[in-house]
Amino acid sequence: MNFPVLSIIVFTPMVAAVLILCLPKERRNETRTVALTAAVFDLILSGWVYSQYLANGMTGYRFVEEYDWLPALGMRLIFGVDGISAPLVLLTGIVMFTGVLISWGIDDAHAPTGIQDRPREFFAFLFILASGVFGVFASLDLFMLFFFYEIAVFPMYILIVIWGWIKTREYAAMKLTLYLFVGSVISLIGALAMYYQAGFDSFDMRLLEQANFPVGFQVAWFLPVFFGFAVLGGIWPFHNWSPDGHVAAPTAVSMFHAGVLMKLGAFAALRVGIMLLPEGAKYWSWLIMLCAGVAVVYGAYIAFVQTDLKYMVGFSSVSHMGLVMLGLSTLNYNGLLGASLQMFSHGIMTALFFAVVGMLYDRAHTREISELGGMGKLLPFASIGFIIGGLVSMGMPGFSGFVAEFPIFMGVWKAQWLVAVIASISIVITAAYILRIVRAVFFGDVPEKLHGHISPLTALDKIAIVTLCALMIGIGLFPSIMVPMVSTGVENILHLLGGA
Repeated sequence: MNFPVLSIIVFTPMVAAVLILCLPKERRNETRTVALTAAVFDLILSGWVYSQYLANGMTGYRFVEEYDWLPALGMRLIFGVDGISAPLVLLTGIVMFTGVLISWGIDDAHAPTGIQDRPREFFAFLFILASGVFGVFASLDLFMLFFFYEIAVFPMYILIVIWGWIKTREYAAMKLTLYLFVGSVISLIGALAMYYQAGFDSFDMRLLEQANFPVGFQVAWFLPVFFGFAVLGGIWPFHNWSPDGHVAAPTAVSMFHAGVLMKLGAFAALRVGIMLLPEGAKYWSWLIMLCAGVAVVYGAYIAFVQTDLKYMVGFSSVSHMGLVMLGLSTLNYNGLLGASLQMFSHGIMTALFFAVVGMLYDRAHTREISELGGMGKLLPFASIGFIIGGLVSMGMPGFSGFVAEFPIFMGVWKAQWLVAVIASISIVITAAYILRIVRAVFFGDVPEKLHGHISPLTALDKIAIVTLCALMIGIGLFPSIMVPMVSTGVENILHLLGGA
């Protein structure tokens, strides 16, 4: 049997969580060291999977592993990645690594940063969440995809309600959990319907792709399956939980939430909804396009009027994830390619945004835009990181955002040019709020009450910023390090759609 690299990637965070919980609570530095070691190990392995897939010109599902779990009910542990999921596995490894760096913090009574309250339990729950995310991206068994999906969602409640922003954490955590729980239950019912309709006595999605479900069945079940997952992707009008969840969560959880979990929802909607029910996708594509188009423009406008920096980033994520859903709705090559690239690009960008906002809040103890200013003088590294993230958000050429968004608009224009024109309004609004934030927060004079209270960034903070910025610039300048790989996954989707 081949080296079980995906199993190791998926279960390493779970093993690390158990080891961390076994440490005495006063061994804070040892806890952080174990967390960082596990994060680096998974990042190396996920990078290896990505590089091997890219360098060897692989297509289809690779690094496949199969284990019996409950064969009597057709449930097996099947791992494998294709050109779309391999970058998302790498994305999870990157966000996990940088999230640990950001959470490390300084044990300083005057200017503490990072996670100071019960870091042992925090890292344990964060890693359980990471294990679930890895499992969803790597699963080729429909039941196990749901199994890992729930593992990814459950720790979010605990992480927000214990370590989140005290003003809204209980409300935001409950709201997030209820939205995502209802969505996943609806999708699960659809998955069971597919299982019984297919008659294979198997949840293997490779078999279900060939099931040729009746058109009427696909039309009836596509919406429950797609929208049940798309709730986690922040699609309008089921996005309401997302900005509150972003804002209430601690920094590393916000990075996971927007950087990875929202992609998990979009990925599952693509993998289970569009790929297993392609005729249903064709029938309802207009509705997805409508909802996604509203999310793109609405999210950008609401982000523009925010006075809280973290809420601005939260609504910006709704807008940019709307672009992902918009690309998926086109069902053509350019749209699907752009949507897949946008999942990776936005994941890196929003992780960087939330990391910088967390650094500012730890030091200034405020996120109100009107109370900040001159941060470029005090925290130049953070300022550069936010500006680069802003350029990506605006879709500037030379950055990953342009590589992702341009194909999306090409695909939307081909499918429905009027929607492309309307959605393009978001580009102008995004540029407006990014430039406004950069001017208000990072330039100008430092407010009097902040003088002498802003501690410098740590070396680990700087490593996280450099890592995330380098990826966005690298993909922007050299798109060939990702586009050919993603293209292979898109071609398989088009094959399932019958050349749509």
